[in-house]
Amino acid sequence: MPAGQLPQGDPDARWLAAAMNATFFLLLGSALVRFVQRHGSEVNAPTVVTLAVLLAAVYVIGPGRGIPAIPRDPVRPSVRTLAWLASVVAVWAVLVELAPSFAWVAVPLIYAALRTLPPLAGYALVGVLCLFVIAAQLTLAPRFDLDLVVGPAAVAAFATAVFTYLRRQAARQQDLIDDLLRTRRELAATERRAGTLAERQRLSMEIHDTLAQGLSSQRMLLQAAERTWESEPGGAREHVRTAASIAEHNLAEARRFVHDLAPADLARGGGLAAALRTLAERESRGGPAVRVHIDDHTGDHGAGSALPERVRSALLRIAQGALANVREHAGATTAALTLTVLDDQVVLDVADDGAGFDPEALPTASSAPAGVRGHGVPAFRARVHQLGGTLAIESAPGEGTVLTAAIPLGTR
Repeated sequence: MPAGQLPQGDPDARWLAAAMNATFFLLLGSALVRFVQRHGSEVNAPTVVTLAVLLAAVYVIGPGRGIPAIPRDPVRPSVRTLAWLASVVAVWAVLVELAPSFAWVAVPLIYAALRTLPPLAGYALVGVLCLFVIAAQLTLAPRFDLDLVVGPAAVAAFATAVFTYLRRQAARQQDLIDDLLRTRRELAATERRAGTLAERQRLSMEIHDTLAQGLSSQRMLLQAAERTWESEPGGAREHVRTAASIAEHNLAEARRFVHDLAPADLARGGGLAAALRTLAERESRGGPAVRVHIDDHTGDHGAGSALPERVRSALLRIAQGALANVREHAGATTAALTLTVLDDQVVLDVADDGAGFDPEALPTASSAPAGVRGHGVPAFRARVHQLGGTLAIESAPGEGTVLTAAIPLGTR
């Protein structure tokens, strides 16, 4: 790999790599043409041409991994990288010894040394390359010229200073990015904790102001009824009726909490498929045997895990309610839950071999209680319709029942 080859994700890095590679081959090619034109008939000409071709081949092969254009931290080169760099420098040094006109190929090699080696080692290699260039220029000059010493040294020093500055800038920028990402993560965690605490406080206040207060009132009323049961039967019965009314209200509040919170089976993780299996296992203990079948056509082995939370919650609630109806009313011996996940919709089928019934006698969705409470078919319809889906029931007396809930997913 050429010394300028860089990771493919950064357009600027690819541009810099192309520029450095082009500079290397341009300097190498121009030096080779100059040598052939002026010294092509000399005895060592074939050796010089062979070394030039070898230098190009070694440069192209390179190490098998990319190195950042301006690494933020001192790099730790691998043995292969060190061997490649040593080979390039060695071939170039021999080539410069035979033909000093190849000295300026050191310019891209300086860049390769700085970006490949740790700082001190890179500076040392840059100094060695600079000495070779100065010696070659003095060899080609008819007499000693101070510019031939100062010029290459100044170019090398300037290139090294610029590279070092850019490396430190890259390190500072990366540190700022790391700090920003860390701050964002901490802020997100803080917001999640604040939201969790706020929700806990809201629920605790709701429960205290409704369920807890209601239970406390029921206890007091029932205790009063017990005390007056013999002496004042009418008053005791009134206390009991009041307690029953409070209990009914508390039941409505509890159902509201259940509707607003995610199902506990989904909260355990594993997606809808795992929640359905847990539900089936629980229902099979005191009722008909429940089987679960997952049919995933999307290639997602965690079927149901990528579904929207509202869809998962609605389908699990429907499955819970349908199995409750099977257990209480169908007289079935077996039931089956089938979850079919397609690209554009998800379908839940609940089938049983029970007594069946006439679907036409069911109440309509408009008669379902407000808030989608309870396990009845109207509640199922309301849940599905809220998500833009459809509910179908196939049943007949003595032939079992199949309930099908289909919810569209749009573009997955």
